[in-house]
Amino acid sequence: MSKVLSIAQTMPVQGWMKTEECRAVFAALNDGGEPYSLFVGGCVRNALLGCEVEDVDIATQLLPKDVTQRLENKGIKVIPTGLDHGTVTAVLNGRSFEITTLRRDVETDGRHAVVSFSKSWIEDAKRRDFTMNTLLSDCEGNIYDPLGLGLEDLKARRVNFVGEAEKRIQEDYLRILRLFRFHGLYGHGDIEADALKACKKYAPKISSLSKERITQEFFKIFSVDNPVDTLGMMFENNILSDFYISEDQLEKLAHFCTFQTRYGLISLSSRLFVLADLSLKRIEAMGKYLLFPKVFIRDMQAIDGALSFNDLNNEQAVKVAVYKFGRVPTAQTLMIELMQDRVMNGYVPKALEIIQGWDVPQCPVDGSDLMVIGFKQGPELGMKLSEIENRWITSGFQMSREALLKG
Repeated sequence: MSKVLSIAQTMPVQGWMKTEECRAVFAALNDGGEPYSLFVGGCVRNALLGCEVEDVDIATQLLPKDVTQRLENKGIKVIPTGLDHGTVTAVLNGRSFEITTLRRDVETDGRHAVVSFSKSWIEDAKRRDFTMNTLLSDCEGNIYDPLGLGLEDLKARRVNFVGEAEKRIQEDYLRILRLFRFHGLYGHGDIEADALKACKKYAPKISSLSKERITQEFFKIFSVDNPVDTLGMMFENNILSDFYISEDQLEKLAHFCTFQTRYGLISLSSRLFVLADLSLKRIEAMGKYLLFPKVFIRDMQAIDGALSFNDLNNEQAVKVAVYKFGRVPTAQTLMIELMQDRVMNGYVPKALEIIQGWDVPQCPVDGSDLMVIGFKQGPELGMKLSEIENRWITSGFQMSREALLKG
């Protein structure tokens, strides 16, 4: 290794490096003395920044078949998650490690890349997106900076492309969204002028990407405590301009995210609904780029119903919303009404106590009760049942079965 890369810096051995699973995988890949494999990218970057490390990725000079053989020889499960791109996933005791053979790009078209395998750490680093993601580490905390740029940019919190920004974006248009996401998470100051210019130029090409890739990246942007600054930069520079987001909407979203964070009620589906100005039609229009999980759509529809039903400014209104629309949509509706000044901040803890703790009752009269007294299945029975349920709700969920049937 010393003949190819020199140690640029050291850091304390991280807790995740000390785990039995990490040590076993790393030892299996580097069995034989020569360090064929190193930690790469996000885990190294976040460790240096003091941020939480969630995913551990490993880059290796070994071919996928050799990676698989070495791991399986040590009893470690291997999943061929992306063999065309040299990636396998090692699984040990429920922990996963993504392992990718060093590569160089043979051909790119803005959406996909054809790669060939390499043994050069520098060549592999040159095909990565940002300099801060080129950093490498071994299991002892030794840091390698193959391009000599990653550590300097990371310390300065500069999210710089590897090489020429326009060329890197032309290789994969998703890097436009990644630039804004990484700048929002790790960057200080302004985005580099040439990079911003290239993003504006190629922003229309984002629509050529798969919805799955766009959705994954956009949802990551949207999931931080308060994504508004990043979204504001994007929309100012006509990134995803089809969303038609106004400054007023961004200001509302900022307040909404603040309330979500304050009360520990972060929900991505409701954030998206607020971004769409509480319009299901605008959510449908966003479908040009994004894939909304069915549960997101159900949540938005429930919130839309709760908002149109009644302000959540008293105990009865809160209970009715929980009964009709569910606990989670009601809690998110409460955050929206707080954003809109339709409820008082001081009332929120009491309302949340009801939402989270109220034992939701069941209407004591059902269709079978009405059929016993002469109703037949059909619209008339449904209308009568609805009328009875409404009387029961209006009574504060208190009227008895006998009283309801008498009415």
